[in-house]
Amino acid sequence: MRKVSSEELKDIISKHKKWLLDDGGERANLSYANLSNADLSNANLRYANLNYANLNDADLRYADLRYANLNDANLSYANLSNADLSYADLNDANLRYANLRSADLSNADLSYADLNDANLSNADLSYADLNDANLRYANLNNANLNDADLRSANLRSANLDTKYISITRIGSTKRMTTYSFSEDKIWCGCFTGTLKEFKDKVLKDYPDKGNTHHIEYTEFIKYLKKLRKAYKEG
Repeated sequence: MRKVSSEELKDIISKHKKWLLDDGGERANLSYANLSNADLSNANLRYANLNYANLNDADLRYADLRYANLNDANLSYANLSNADLSYADLNDANLRYANLRSADLSNADLSYADLNDANLSNADLSYADLNDANLRYANLNNANLNDADLRSANLRSANLDTKYISITRIGSTKRMTTYSFSEDKIWCGCFTGTLKEFKDKVLKDYPDKGNTHHIEYTEFIKYLKKLRKAYKEG
């Protein structure tokens, strides 16, 4: 992994800006670059290649990272507050302890990303792919998770202002099944839908009441219904 000097980084960003404007230049290729502690605040890195880049403790406040390739990038402790990461590829990225307060992550691919202890308060995660993402202890207070894909996401001990519940290793997939009470939406394997739609699918796929998957799913559905009723009455 090569260390990129501040002067070299400035030149790369300048050329990238020209490339974006179709005025010569070249697309920023910072894959495998060591950018730890780099000042990239307000930088325009839209469509930049940051695959496997080390951005540990980097300042990325207000940076434009739309459509950027951050696959497997190390963003631990990075300051991404107010950064625009919409449509960015953050698959397998390490975002542990990163500050993503008020960042735009709508439509971003965060599948398998490690967001343990990340600050995502007020972040826009609508339509984001959070499949298998680690969100343990993440601060999701006031975060927009509308239509986000939370299949198999780990929300254990996450700070949420809306109620979610997850259960592991039930049914045919033996993976995480997550339910949102506010949206009445359940994520289970490749299925996403309302609790009623999920029940209909379970009864269709596993009509035999003695089937293990039928029992596990239907009992979980009954439990969710009881909780939902209790929350409404409370």
